[in-house]
Amino acid sequence: MKEDSLLTALAPHFNELRSRLLKALIALVVCVIASFFFSEKVIAFLVEPIGGLQNLQSIEVTETISVYMRVSLLSGFILALPVVAYQIIAFIAPALEKPEEKHWFYSSIPFIVILFCGGVAFTYFVMLKAAIPFLVGFMGVTTVPRLSNYMGFVLNLMFWVGVCFEAPLVVLVLAKLKIVNTGLLLKGWRAAIVLSALLAAVITPTTDPVNMALLMAPLMGLYLLSILMAFLVR
Repeated sequence: MKEDSLLTALAPHFNELRSRLLKALIALVVCVIASFFFSEKVIAFLVEPIGGLQNLQSIEVTETISVYMRVSLLSGFILALPVVAYQIIAFIAPALEKPEEKHWFYSSIPFIVILFCGGVAFTYFVMLKAAIPFLVGFMGVTTVPRLSNYMGFVLNLMFWVGVCFEAPLVVLVLAKLKIVNTGLLLKGWRAAIVLSALLAAVITPTTDPVNMALLMAPLMGLYLLSILMAFLVR
């Protein structure tokens, strides 16, 4: 009986979650389809750090189509991010009791998009500009990367750096909800350095310290910004 009553009580929440996820999925599908019409221009833009498509090669028959789909998927995700973020927050917000907390949650939506796009821009204009020439010209060996390998490297880096750039906003919300505070963040600076190094090692598929440092520096900067945001909120 208790299990039946629990399932009955949770049923509306499951239905709400399903509805929100369905709306987010529809938005993502629509934006991915829309991205098909300009993905070729996006690819031309993304291959500029390596000198253009003429410096890449394709081996498999379906390789170019696969790359086109992956670029469309990331482009569509960025376009759909405001809707996806809204659906997630709209599902969580009713659980908050104070109207002020709900206001903070909904106000964070534009910043979610801005921070993610900021991480993508940082990857392209800072990290790739330094990493690609170093990797391609290492030891003076002529390197002609595969299209799928290069685009996989770029898209993976852009996505995860964009996710990492959400850290200050996450900390701000947690501080507003009184889950974390400035003192706790200041005490954890050693753990933050270790975590930044681990994230940089996982996100960057290269082993050279230059590219790891390029990612570690903004990660630590984001951590310091998170401490400042927590201080201002509290």
